[in-house]
Amino acid sequence: MPNIKIFAGNSHPGLTKRIAERLGLEVGKVTLSKFSNQETRVEIGESVRGEDVYIVQSGCGEVNDNLMEMLIMINACKIASASRVTAVIPCYPYARQDKKDKSRAPISAKLVANMLSVAGADHIITMDLHASQIQGFFDIPVDNLYAEPAVIKWIKSYIDEWSESVIVSPDAGGAKRVTAIADHLNVNFALIHKERKRANEVDSMVLVGDVTNRVAVLVDDMADTCGTMSLAAKKLCEAGAKKVYAIMTHGVLSGPAISRISSGPFEAVAVTNTIPQDERVAVCPRIQVIDISSILAEAIRRTHNGESVSYLFANVPL
Repeated sequence: MPNIKIFAGNSHPGLTKRIAERLGLEVGKVTLSKFSNQETRVEIGESVRGEDVYIVQSGCGEVNDNLMEMLIMINACKIASASRVTAVIPCYPYARQDKKDKSRAPISAKLVANMLSVAGADHIITMDLHASQIQGFFDIPVDNLYAEPAVIKWIKSYIDEWSESVIVSPDAGGAKRVTAIADHLNVNFALIHKERKRANEVDSMVLVGDVTNRVAVLVDDMADTCGTMSLAAKKLCEAGAKKVYAIMTHGVLSGPAISRISSGPFEAVAVTNTIPQDERVAVCPRIQVIDISSILAEAIRRTHNGESVSYLFANVPL
């Protein structure tokens, strides 16, 4: 593919390598380091003049450092005369801070959108935004890809009794996502209503729907400490589910998440590789990884060639 360059940030070089291999490209040369006062230092190691540049950086790990690194990389390419700079952000940072839910709360997702635009990004490719309205925070094109086709493929491949399953949303906010998957598989859905006393702490849960003697598949866009997921799984078992699986697009899995997955009643917990999962998989064999590099690679190829990406909303590239 001529006139295209792909650069990797420090957050997820493994994913960038997979994307580049799928496109038949080499990952561009870039030196990322820190000065002694911890300022981020970026050196683009090859010419990007007139090129279509894609910078892959996920909002995980050291989120603030990785965000700053991406902004500097975008700006470095822009002022080096790149024709277009696309930020490929598999997991959008600060996506949960997308509204003013109490007095004096910031809308940090909007701030991140402003920073990306000011840095010089011409286009954003991301996946499963926590709230799809975040697309409206930008004045530049945003392609919000879905992991849903890959999730459906995983369910059909790994859950033998998928045709008798119930797709469950652990909160009311994910109802739309769950109904779309349930309709596609032609199975029932249920949802759990939860009440929070404070962030990352769930107070009470009520199951709406029937899971008796069924395989329950919990689906959510993000799991951080897995408090909601583990409580939801216990609630489903109490309600008579014979097996419980969990699928999340963004497996942040911080704090006590791994111990909760290990001690919980899960058959398996599937997460995509929008966030690096190698260390967690090594520690917890219940975690399985759904590879979404093919979706991102195809989105990059189609964007570069000026083709529509809507095919990817319902299909996984071969």
